[in-house]
Amino acid sequence: MATEPKNVLNQLASIIEDRKIRKPKHSYTITLFQSGTAGIAAKVTEEASELIEAAINWDEDKTPVVREAADLFYHLLVLLTHCDVSIADVEHELQRRFGVSGLDEKANRKNG
Repeated sequence: MATEPKNVLNQLASIIEDRKIRKPKHSYTITLFQSGTAGIAAKVTEEASELIEAAINWDEDKTPVVREAADLFYHLLVLLTHCDVSIADVEHELQRRFGVSGLDEKANRKNG
């Protein structure tokens, strides 16, 4: 039985941050950074669409949904890193929202 991954998103975020700093040759992550915000955002949009399509076509085999979700997480982490936003920043925002109705939170965003 395989062990459960621990902190894999934080590990991946660290690798992405390292690539942003070191800029190794032959790195897909670097090609994304070089494409700028618009290029990275386009990949996030593409991956989100592919995840949605996999979910719509879901038929008991969760593999396509899992793979597309992994692709989306990776590209989202690249975008966040590009914008100097950490996983901790997002976690703090999510934690701030605990105990707040999603409807109330959305209404408050419109007002402020």
